[in-house]
Amino acid sequence: MNTLALLSVSLTVFASTNLDDLVLLAAWFADPTLRARTIVLGQLLGIGALVAASAVAALAALAVPDGWPALLGVVPFGIGVGKAWALRRPAANDDNDDDARPAPASARWQAFAVAAVTIANGGDNLAVYIPLFAQAPAHIPLHAAAFAAMTLLWCALSRALVTHRAIGERVRRHGHVVVPVVLMALGLWILADARVLLR
Repeated sequence: MNTLALLSVSLTVFASTNLDDLVLLAAWFADPTLRARTIVLGQLLGIGALVAASAVAALAALAVPDGWPALLGVVPFGIGVGKAWALRRPAANDDNDDDARPAPASARWQAFAVAAVTIANGGDNLAVYIPLFAQAPAHIPLHAAAFAAMTLLWCALSRALVTHRAIGERVRRHGHVVVPVVLMALGLWILADARVLLR
């Protein structure tokens, strides 16, 4: 797979696992007690921690015979199916996680507070990043760099959402439909490497 294709995968994976962070970041930027630079730093720290944890878990799978790590594609595929199934019923509590936002006690801890919330909200990230990294460990640095750039872009977009509330409403309205499709497609793409087990 060439670099452009890998970058496309990185961008797609980041977007599919962090759509909810756009709304969460917008809420942080709307809080006048928080500094913009500490929000950005906290988000970078949170995403960095998720990437590091995923890389460690993925590298631990290197001892598994060829084809077996690809079976982890079941995880993002299953999450996608679960999210798609959830669309069948009214979701009255969809935004509850976004509402539970802590108020940092001091400026010194603002970045750590943002990072902690990012990590706590990163279950989907781990479930998708680990099988992606395990599939091709040599590509982890490229994925990590792309995720860092996308995190900065996410922060810029979220800052804009603070003054454009209608855009934020559209993301919340349509994002939940796109995410299941992307996760299921990613899961199938990763599972494709498990075909060596059939030989």
